[in-house]
Amino acid sequence: MPREIFDAIQAERRASLRSDFRAILPAPGKPLVLEIGCGNGHFLTAYASAHPEQLCVGIDLRLERTDKALRKRDRANLSNLHFLRCDARNFLLELPAGCVLSDIYILFPDPWPKKRHHKNRLIQADFLIELGARAGKGSRLFFRTDYKPYFDEVREIVAVHPEWRLLPDNTFPFEHLTIFQARAPVYHSLAACRTSSSAQSG
Repeated sequence: MPREIFDAIQAERRASLRSDFRAILPAPGKPLVLEIGCGNGHFLTAYASAHPEQLCVGIDLRLERTDKALRKRDRANLSNLHFLRCDARNFLLELPAGCVLSDIYILFPDPWPKKRHHKNRLIQADFLIELGARAGKGSRLFFRTDYKPYFDEVREIVAVHPEWRLLPDNTFPFEHLTIFQARAPVYHSLAACRTSSSAQSG
């Protein structure tokens, strides 16, 4: 795809995302619980139902998944839950100033097991900087995968990252059995905390 076409598509997607934010976000200042790669919305719908006081947003790249998630949300009549089809980096880039991430969940992302595809893995040092820029001090990151080599890599990246600190207790504050988790004979969990605050403010 020619660069100019790619850039035009990205600009259109970011403009659409800004419009979505205007529709779903209250006045800046309310923390967001974010799930990156929300799939069909099983986990975050359960989470939002259990935490009606929290504003929850799930994002995924596949339209059929976010459509199913929205139907699930509507059946549950949850006004504190939203699902968007978008890329994680565009989400972080266009999230309005003053909107701060509190808890972030990344559950069973694509592990890209082939070595030549490792560059496509979501959690890398530069992405943690982007994530940290929208998270307040004390914000938490929860990661889970059934692919041990990916877990080991993420743990190593987070362990030496200047903006995040591994938490000794990997217990998640909320559990709900997802499709991927039900299929996994073994999975590995990691929790980390934002060590300082560089979240944008309005």
